[in-house]
Amino acid sequence: MPSIEFHPLTTVVIVGRPNVGKSTLFNRLTRSRDALVADLPGLTRDRHYGRAVWEGLPYLVIDTGGFEPVAKDGILREMARQTEQALDEADRVIFLTDGRSGLTPGDRTIAERLRQRGKRVTLAVNKVEGMARAVVTAEFHELGLGDPLAISSSHGEGIGDLMDEVLGGIPVPDPSAPSSEERPDRPRIAIVGRPNVGKSTLVNRLLGEERVIAFDQPGTTRDSIEVDFEENGRLYTLIDTAGLRRRGKVFEAVEKFSVFKTMQSIEEANVVVLTLDARQDISDQDAHIAGHVLTTGRAVVLAVNKWEGLDAHRRDRLRQDIARKLGFLDFAHHLFISALDGMGVNGLLPAVDAAYQAAMARLPTPRLTRTLMAAVQKHQPAKAGPFRPKLRYAHQGGHNPPIVVIHGSAVAHIQDNYRRYLENTFREAFELRGTPLRVEFRQGHNPFADRKPKPLTESEENSLRRQRRRGRKLFGKR
Repeated sequence: MPSIEFHPLTTVVIVGRPNVGKSTLFNRLTRSRDALVADLPGLTRDRHYGRAVWEGLPYLVIDTGGFEPVAKDGILREMARQTEQALDEADRVIFLTDGRSGLTPGDRTIAERLRQRGKRVTLAVNKVEGMARAVVTAEFHELGLGDPLAISSSHGEGIGDLMDEVLGGIPVPDPSAPSSEERPDRPRIAIVGRPNVGKSTLVNRLLGEERVIAFDQPGTTRDSIEVDFEENGRLYTLIDTAGLRRRGKVFEAVEKFSVFKTMQSIEEANVVVLTLDARQDISDQDAHIAGHVLTTGRAVVLAVNKWEGLDAHRRDRLRQDIARKLGFLDFAHHLFISALDGMGVNGLLPAVDAAYQAAMARLPTPRLTRTLMAAVQKHQPAKAGPFRPKLRYAHQGGHNPPIVVIHGSAVAHIQDNYRRYLENTFREAFELRGTPLRVEFRQGHNPFADRKPKPLTESEENSLRRQRRRGRKLFGKR
C-alpha cells in the first residue's frame, strides 16, 4: 500500500517583550480564548500552541512568554529558554512591539537576536488604535527588520495586512489532499493537582524534553498548556495545568483565571492524572480536587509523585491515608512514581490507555440486562411503602463516563446505596478499571395511559344493559 504524504503546517511564532499583547494577538488569530490575557507583565510563561486558518491556508501559531534574552537566571531565564525553543520550530516570526511605549532597549536586544537566527521576521507595532500610524511606527524603522506594520490586536485593526505579509509566498494546499491535521481521535490527558507537586516535571518526563517550565516555586504554571505527542505509535494530547489551591487562598485575579482554566481542562479531558506529593500528607484540597474530577465523570489515574527516597514506614502510612481519604477513587489505578528520575513513569501511559478504554467502552444491552437481573436476584432494592421497585432491563446511555440506563417501576424510591451497589456490580462485570460509572433510572411508561376508551357499538350497549338488568334481578335493587 503506498504511503500517504502529509503536508506539515507552517509554524508562526509570536515574540516580544512582556505585556505587548502577544496573547491577545494569539487569541485573535486562533479565534479562541485559549491564552490568558490580563494587563500584567509576565502572565504567559510557557509556549502555547494553537491552530488557525488565513484565507484558506491552515497554519500553527505559537504564543510565547515575555522575551528577555539577557536574563541570567530565575523564572525569566526559563521563559527566555521557552521562547528560544519556539524560535527553533518557527517558519515565520511575528516580532510584536508596543506603539504606546515606543522603541525600548529590550526591543533592540530582541531584534538583534532575531537577526542572528536568520528567520523571516515581520515587525508589528501593536496598540495603535486612535493614533497616527505613520508617526507611531516611524522610530521602529531603526530596528532594520523591514517596514513596521501598525496593528491593534484587541480591536482587530491591521490584522489582515499583517497575515498577508507573514504568510506571503506559502501556497494554499489542495483541499482534497491529506493534511497533518487529519489525525484519529486521541486521549486528552489532564495533569492536575495542588501547586508544586511536580506536574510540569511529569509532563516534561513524559515528553522527553523541557517542554514546559518546571521551577521550584508554587504557581509557576499559570495557563493550561496543551501538547500533542506520540508514544509507541499512539497519539495523545497532554495538558499541563495550574495548581489548584483552596478557594480562600486564591487572591489574585490571574490565579482565579488559572483555576478556571484548570477546571475547564478537567471537563474537556478524557483522563485526569491526579498528582499527589508523597512528601506531604493527603490534604482536604486533594480530596476536593478528586471530588471535582469524579463529579465531572472523568477517568482517573492517581499518581503519587516524589516517591524516591521515602522509608517503608512513610510509604505504608501514605497508602493508608490514600485508602482512608481518597477511598472513593478505589476504582482508579494507583501509581507511585518519581517524575524527577523517571521511576515508575513508564507505567503511566498504559494506565491511561486502560482508563481511556474503560471510559469509552461499549456495553451490549443483553449483557447489561443479564447483569442487572443477577444483581437484583442477589440483592433486591428496599421496599418503598407497600411497593418494591421493579427493575426490568438496562442499556447504555453514553460514555466518558459510561452511563447505564435502567428502566423499571417505582424507581424514584431507589436509595443511593443501592445505586452504588449497581454501579460497583456493573464495573466489576465489565472490568471497567479507571473510570467512574453512572447509573440512571427511568420510570416505565404505561402504554395504555394515553389511550381513550372507544365508543361502544349499539350491540355492545344493549349487551351492557342486559347484564345490568340481570344483576339487579339476582342481587336486588340498591
